[in-house]
Amino acid sequence: MSLRNYLDKIKPSFEEGGKLHAFRSVFDGFETFLYVPNTTSKSGAHIHDAIDSKRIMSIVVIALMPAMLFGMYNVGYQNYLEAGTLAEAGFFSIFFYGFLAVLPKILVSYIVGLSIEFAWAQWKGEEIQEGYLVSGIIIPLIVPINCPLWILAVACAFAVIFAKEIFGGTGMNIFNVALITRAFLFFSYPQKMSGDTVWIATDKIFGLGNTLPDGFTAATPLGQIGQGSEVTASMCDMITGFIPGSIGETSVIAIAIGAVILLWTGIASWKTMFSVFVGGALTAMLFSATGMTQIPFYEHLILGGFAFGAVFMATDPVTSARTECGKYVYGFLIGVMAIVIRVMNPGYPEGMMLAILLMNMFAPLIDYCVVQRNISKRMNRLTPKN
Repeated sequence: MSLRNYLDKIKPSFEEGGKLHAFRSVFDGFETFLYVPNTTSKSGAHIHDAIDSKRIMSIVVIALMPAMLFGMYNVGYQNYLEAGTLAEAGFFSIFFYGFLAVLPKILVSYIVGLSIEFAWAQWKGEEIQEGYLVSGIIIPLIVPINCPLWILAVACAFAVIFAKEIFGGTGMNIFNVALITRAFLFFSYPQKMSGDTVWIATDKIFGLGNTLPDGFTAATPLGQIGQGSEVTASMCDMITGFIPGSIGETSVIAIAIGAVILLWTGIASWKTMFSVFVGGALTAMLFSATGMTQIPFYEHLILGGFAFGAVFMATDPVTSARTECGKYVYGFLIGVMAIVIRVMNPGYPEGMMLAILLMNMFAPLIDYCVVQRNISKRMNRLTPKN
């Protein structure tokens, strides 16, 4: 209550005529993040609920925590493993090394993104939008650990301005902001986002970890497939996530925990999520049957960013299909396209990023076709038959 009373005390200074009126958007953003607004609609038919956009975003962030925490541990695990000192390292040494390696990326993502959000809101005289709460945590999880901070900062700024604010802000963007960040990084600085030198942290941090030799390389399982090499990771490692890869994308178990949270709270659509895996599985089975891929179909679903994309990005309510039938089509085509890109383009062994961005473009068309089909069916039922 003391915090609530303090906010009520200083609030007049930020309202019209107050000496801090210029920072009204900033104050409103913090207040509505801490407390559900008590304003209600005066007219019209509306649904009143305690769960607003900020609360929804907060639940998504909570769902991302298992993937983030495991990603931190795996960063340390891979460093100690490659240095040959894993047996002597304790849990906390491994985890805190990864924590210190990942934390700067999270800070850069939020500082750059939220600074632009705050500045944009002040310039437009609008409320601060909450969409970046999720994008800000997803972005560090879908990049390699060796991605330079200055490059990440440039990519975050580009994505927030050109993929979000230009379109009108949260709820108006056509493309997933986090994936635009990754696409910008991949096509602008491909050597920092792919290859064999970006997946393992190679330097000590505050005395933790190991310094690996210059030019140290380690390929991801999908990278090995793209090079025509044999996959060295075991199925157990693929599922648990003890493999090189983007920070938050390696552990199927951690991602599955996040999926349960999203589905249990009703935040994400099971139809979209399920159909992504169905589309991916059927396509991978087809390629496997024709000998075009060297791994079983189920490994395609647990490697790379497939599971992470299906759970956290394909289900984005802003950029995905919104009709119930459209969700099945949208998710299925994402799964199909992700595997097609992986198998047909050896130079790009991932596929999930481009598949989701491509279907972001077609989501409105899918919804339009579903709505028009329903209208036509109803009109046919109403048309008198001779």
